[in-house]
Amino acid sequence: MYYLYIIRCKDKSLYTGITTDPVRRFKEHREGAGARYTRSHAPERIVYVERFWRRGSAQKREAAIKKLSRKNKLVLMGKHPYGI
Repeated sequence: MYYLYIIRCKDKSLYTGITTDPVRRFKEHREGAGARYTRSHAPERIVYVERFWRRGSAQKREAAIKKLSRKNKLVLMGKHPYGI
């Protein structure tokens, strides 16, 4: 199982990624072992999650979400907070 997740950072920016374990990955981001972006933008909490059976599907969805404007990401999160 793969998960696409969006993290809201303390500066209100959004970070999107994929993982097999969102709780573990969020902890890594908080400890500074995650992505470079979250090292300089302190992660606050996970605000959105989607599940996928295949990694490729999760990666395609991640790429599509990263292309969205902030406004459209917020609309997506409002429609489906914490997943499908």
